[in-house]
Amino acid sequence: MNEHLMRTALDAAERGWYVFPLRPGTKRPALHGEQSCPGTGPCAGRHRKWEQRATTDPDRIRAAWSQAPFNIGIATGPTGLVVVDLDVSKDNSSSDAPGGAESFGALCERAGHPVPTTYRTRTASGGTHLYFTAPDGIRLTNTAGTVGELVDTRAWGGYVVAAGSVTPAGPYEALCAPEVASLPGWLLRILQPSPRAPQGPSVAVTAQSSRYADVALDAETRNVATAQPGARESTLFRAARALGRFVAWGDLPRHVVEQALQEAGEAAGLSASECRSTLRSALNWSITHNQRRGNAA
Repeated sequence: MNEHLMRTALDAAERGWYVFPLRPGTKRPALHGEQSCPGTGPCAGRHRKWEQRATTDPDRIRAAWSQAPFNIGIATGPTGLVVVDLDVSKDNSSSDAPGGAESFGALCERAGHPVPTTYRTRTASGGTHLYFTAPDGIRLTNTAGTVGELVDTRAWGGYVVAAGSVTPAGPYEALCAPEVASLPGWLLRILQPSPRAPQGPSVAVTAQSSRYADVALDAETRNVATAQPGARESTLFRAARALGRFVAWGDLPRHVVEQALQEAGEAAGLSASECRSTLRSALNWSITHNQRRGNAA
């Protein structure tokens, strides 16, 4: 398994895709956090997160994947990719409930274009990732629900699980040849943020807030994972409310928060659908009510 995943990671790197290891059998980064950073190697001088440590260097890839059967993360920002994540509906009451693929198909139809032909993968949950090359000179970030219901995107600050990786829910599989199309102009217009007057916090404040956000994520994840029956859903709800402000401020990617709390909630005994429903509502509320740093709701 190590050899297969190493070969897959090397193949991705040969295409210019920046990769980093994910914990075996999961979708979470396998790299150390800031609190346990040894300050050596790639982190000599300062801690470097997964996006900064993603690489195309074959020697570094062989060294990492020789240690364990790590799944493969692709850092979309450094790679110059925008990946559209079409999730499946979690509505168990109806097999006809529309999912991300249906939402995206309807959006393409309204835009007067067919669903783009590009490299795509099937996710472990049965969803689809559509890969596009990002336009030059434009720095896009992640979105959640901006394009449509159950349609998220990964760009700077985000990553996707590469085909060839395997989780308990199933494998990630390539569905077609690896040609990647350019991001359609009509989709870029939806994703490109409107210009805003510069009024952000100082670099020092931003760095301090990012460190605090990482600590908060670890603490809230532990709280949820160890919650007792009768308090599990309320603990998950409070954790999502608390972490949503860091998503709103740009300190944490939304999909990282969702994934960490989803896994913690399921570990505590909640069903996947219960976790997802609670997370989406709590995060949406928190992000909406915490647009300005310092005005935490």
